[in-house]
Amino acid sequence: MTTDSSIQTRRRAAMLPKRSLLASALVSCLLVASGGALAQSTSATLRGQVVQGTQAAAAEVTLTNVASGFSRSVQAQADGSYSVPGLPPGTYRVDVRSGEQTSSQTITLRVGQTATLDLPIAAAASEQTLDTIEVVGTALFENKTSEIATYVTPEQISALPQNSRNFLAFADIVPGVQFTENADGSTQLRSGAQSSNGINVFIDGVGQKNYVLKGGISSQDSSRGSPFPQMAIAEYKVITQNYKAEFDQISSAAVTAVTRSGGNEFEGSVFYDRTSDNWRASTPREIDSGTKPETEDEQYGFSFGGPIVRDLLHYFVTYEKKEILSPRDIIPGENVQASALPPEYASQVGPTNSPFDLDLFFGKLSFAPGDAHLFELTAKYRTESEITGIGGTNARSYASSKDNDETRIDLRHQFSGASFLNDAHITFEDAYWNPRPLTFGNGSRLTTPDRRSILNIGGGQDFQDKGQRGIGFQNDLTFFDLAWHGDHTIKTGVKYKSVRVDAFEQQPYNPQFFYDITQSTSVPYRVEFGSVVPGVGDRNITSRNKQFGIYLQDDWQVNDRLTLNLGLRWDYEETPGYLDYVTRPELAAALRGWANIQNTDYDIENYISDGSNRDAFKDAWQPRVGFSYDLSDDESRVLFGGAGRSYDRNLFDYLALEQSKGTFPRYGFDFNTPGHECAGATCLEWNTAYLDEANLRALVAANPNLGGEVNMIANDLQTPYSDQFSIGIRNTFGQWNSSVTLSHVRSHDGIVFTLGNRYPDGSFRPSGTTWGGQPWGFGVPGFGTLILADNGIETRLNSLLFSLEKPYSPEAGWGATFAYTFSEAEENRSNAAASDEHYLFDYPNTEGFGWKRSTGIARHRLVATGIVEGPWEMLFSAKATIETPSTYEAVNCANAVDWNNCFFDPFTPSGAFGRRQLDMAVSKDIVFGADYRLNFRIDVLNVFNYRNWNEYNNWRGGPGETNPDFGTHGLGILLPTRTMKLSVGFNW
Repeated sequence: MTTDSSIQTRRRAAMLPKRSLLASALVSCLLVASGGALAQSTSATLRGQVVQGTQAAAAEVTLTNVASGFSRSVQAQADGSYSVPGLPPGTYRVDVRSGEQTSSQTITLRVGQTATLDLPIAAAASEQTLDTIEVVGTALFENKTSEIATYVTPEQISALPQNSRNFLAFADIVPGVQFTENADGSTQLRSGAQSSNGINVFIDGVGQKNYVLKGGISSQDSSRGSPFPQMAIAEYKVITQNYKAEFDQISSAAVTAVTRSGGNEFEGSVFYDRTSDNWRASTPREIDSGTKPETEDEQYGFSFGGPIVRDLLHYFVTYEKKEILSPRDIIPGENVQASALPPEYASQVGPTNSPFDLDLFFGKLSFAPGDAHLFELTAKYRTESEITGIGGTNARSYASSKDNDETRIDLRHQFSGASFLNDAHITFEDAYWNPRPLTFGNGSRLTTPDRRSILNIGGGQDFQDKGQRGIGFQNDLTFFDLAWHGDHTIKTGVKYKSVRVDAFEQQPYNPQFFYDITQSTSVPYRVEFGSVVPGVGDRNITSRNKQFGIYLQDDWQVNDRLTLNLGLRWDYEETPGYLDYVTRPELAAALRGWANIQNTDYDIENYISDGSNRDAFKDAWQPRVGFSYDLSDDESRVLFGGAGRSYDRNLFDYLALEQSKGTFPRYGFDFNTPGHECAGATCLEWNTAYLDEANLRALVAANPNLGGEVNMIANDLQTPYSDQFSIGIRNTFGQWNSSVTLSHVRSHDGIVFTLGNRYPDGSFRPSGTTWGGQPWGFGVPGFGTLILADNGIETRLNSLLFSLEKPYSPEAGWGATFAYTFSEAEENRSNAAASDEHYLFDYPNTEGFGWKRSTGIARHRLVATGIVEGPWEMLFSAKATIETPSTYEAVNCANAVDWNNCFFDPFTPSGAFGRRQLDMAVSKDIVFGADYRLNFRIDVLNVFNYRNWNEYNNWRGGPGETNPDFGTHGLGILLPTRTMKLSVGFNW
């Protein structure tokens, strides 16, 4: 099968004399004003010098893609220098001709790479093969760049062991990056000390950002699916810091991937993967219960591509299918044993499974009607369904049935002139996420006396319809032969998007009855339910957003040793759903007349909106500077560094709560029962009639605001961003490349929701206490609990990033990588990085929480991979992951004076390892004739079946009574257990 990432036809352009920087800057400004631009973040550039003997020589340099036949030629200048930009990643034959003298060699250019290769001219044609040109200079590595980046190659994607067929799974071979699988089987990609919301993935230069939901990229919120068919990805690059100004809507890592294209030969493949409960080891909880639920994971698909018209029009099509039954553990919370539960609860405890189904399509047409033009049309369609929300304290009956559908279309035009390259995209996106309760009826939630969850059964809460739909235009313009005190490559661009974002929800959809396990499991002490406010029409919270971005990037090669990367970006977004929102008059009046907040720690006027006192954030200026300096004069030792700011965006799902809570409020009523005595307007005597939802709604019919939760957002809400600083050194010795980087990253202005209720004296809790006692019963008069949203969540990270790699090549027959990360991370809200926790009700603001060691981030982490050709033409591969224990959230009452002065006190479990996992794979091709191959492959994940515990007793104990079991692990582990997967494929 071909792994070439794009197809172009033959284009030839002679290199003209270099223009002045000022003249070109004026031209680029005029073109941006009239056209628009984003980035060719996937195109590669080859540059260098033609030499004959020891002298520079003028010659013609021709690059020909060995798969598609596309070629470009440039004329080297009198000093021998040449530059060929805008090359699709792939393998090229480089031919140099000066008169009758020629030379030739074969190279591979990676995605988004700027490679330098000096080309000798010999008296007769010669052939030399370079497996990868990840270099600046003659070394086989891209040393001379300020980017902190790692390439994930086609060989690694096809050979390294994995189970999910999610191409992003290989990104954790990059220092500072983690690809994690959550307890529900959903996956996420994180970088540094920030949540997955901070990443962005660029496919063929187009961002896949999720504007509504978590996960960083569209359709990845709580999904076991893959964002893109793995068979459609040729290769990709992960940039953790020092990315250039072309990258937008990002605050942590950027992934830039290039898709495969058809070539001049008809090629294709089919595959089938399978594993099941018989092919995996039991989990500790399955062993404890004596039950192993049925589980199965089947993945299959095909791809094919080739020419429609040779050297002119090509196609590529792929389809991938996933059918999964994943194991789940229903575990009572608060260390309650199943034997202590009532029968209707106990019967729903233990192992079970969760089904998932995915269909994923991708297609691509590549058309080159002339020497200077390339058109590409790509389309992706994704549809998936699953039963989710099972596990932990949620029984299967309490789960949700979720659909997740996405369509993306990209029409691209690339135009190449003699000294510039223009890359334009027109895009369409449509992605929606729709969970529904699996059971319709009352939900029963068993709790401790202080409302900590033990087990949830019956009708769940989740009913949502959220997503994004819109069109965009982006274009990038690059000048590559500018001279002023050195050589400059100037990129400038603008992007515009018109996107409708929707956030419909009814939470809770089913009434939720709360039962105290120490009192009665037949008489609830509280009920929460939702009801439509009378007079409300369309309750779908919609905003028609406009996004605009512009940037300028100068990659300035000052001399042979020093390169400067100077960039500036500005982004702007209008969200009418937030900007034009008007606080209901009756709510505004109630807030302004509420005596409890007349003398408190916030000004309610900062949250009351009249539809004209909110402005879109206009200060998203993002300077990004970097440098690389060749210490050795042969680029074997390069010093590099950079500093920059990068803005992300606020998720519409959070912004929409201000409206959705006002149209379908969550009501809460307490029942006057033993152990839960109450008084006031929201206190009722228990009556079985309340089990009928109609009678619950009758409670609020006369006053639909009473008891309803109120969410309000700050009028001056800012956009989240990060500031990044780094310095490092790269070395090349023989076939090995290494990099060591010291990094500091601070993220700011993450959105946080806090409790706005206050006691009559304006306080958050009684005097002399630092824990508990929040004013839950002191809500807005005539309404209910007040929740305030503002900027506040921050993270800080100091890290050491080390990588060592020997790229795989068929000639050597082996390759290896090592990625080590040391992280010293802090956050001002537990789980801000690990799970995007954005609610803080234990303190009035993040200042009360203070800075704590980040949860979910290991101090030390090492990932090593290897690929080696073995006997009988078998290919072996392995991946090892070792990390120290992560930090977990905990509350410390044992060292407190009393129960009213507890405090957050995260802990790190004892032991040397938090995770150990060795995965291995072996494959064998059986060749039929010259063009047909039958492939057999076995993957074994977690070969030694290490128990990677992730469930700990985090109760430190009460005042003066230390919990002897604190810090001991339970039965929960990180998956997988030892699992074998069998694959078979056929290629032609």
